[in-house]
Order: sequence, then structure tokens, then C-alpha cells
Amino acid sequence: MKTTTTDSIFTTLRLYRLGLGKNCLLLAGAMVMLTACATAPRPPLAELQAAERAISEAEQAQVVRYTTTELNTARTELTAARNAVTAENMPQAQRLALQAELSAELAVARAELLKAEAINKDMQQSIEALRQETQRNVSGVRP
Repeated sequence: MKTTTTDSIFTTLRLYRLGLGKNCLLLAGAMVMLTACATAPRPPLAELQAAERAISEAEQAQVVRYTTTELNTARTELTAARNAVTAENMPQAQRLALQAELSAELAVARAELLKAEAINKDMQQSIEALRQETQRNVSGVRP
């Protein structure tokens, strides 16, 4: 059962009213302090690792050839997330780590789109060259 700070304060006041003295009051105050310290938020390690993994995968996919903006954004957000952990601002660290992961995934998706568009353009040029060749062959042949 988790006790809150308010519960601890009421318990302290009850003990004091019962005449258990200042020692119990000091002990209860220490318990309140320990309870407050024990509930400090933990660093978002899973989110940071996921962001690092996504950035690494984007680098291995050679995303930089096609788009650097999103990957640089992901790196910047990951650095900011690490700085937020150092500053003990865990909600901001978690948010920035998630953003970094999404930016890295966006970089991969954008690179894949650009690759597909380049392949499509090459195929269109090949088709047009075949059409022109076919037209030359058809017009040059007389029955």
C-alpha cells in the first residue's frame, strides 16, 4: 500500500497528540522526506534506446544520400533528450526521445520515397526510349 505525504502528515499529528513526543515527530518528518525523494521520476531509458536504434537504422540505410534534414532533426532531439535527463526533466526527456525516434523513422520513409521516385523516373525514361525506338522501326519498315 502506497502512503502519500498527506497520510504521513496525519499519522505524525496523531502520534504527537498521543503524547509520543518530539522524537516520533522527527521520525515521521524524516519518513515524509524519504517518501518524497523515493517518488522521483525515472529516466525514459526505453524511449532513449528506441530513438538511438531508429537513428542507427537510418544511418545504416544510408538515408543521408537522400535526406539529411529529418536525420539531423532526430539527432538534435536525441541530444536534447539526453540533456533533459541530465537536468532531471524526465517528461521532457521522454517527449524528446519519442520525437527523435519519429524523426528518424520519417527520414527513412522519406528516403524510401525519394528512391522510389528516382526508380519511377528511370523507368518512365526507359519506356519513352522504347516507344521512340518502336516508332522508328515501324516507320522504317515498309511492306
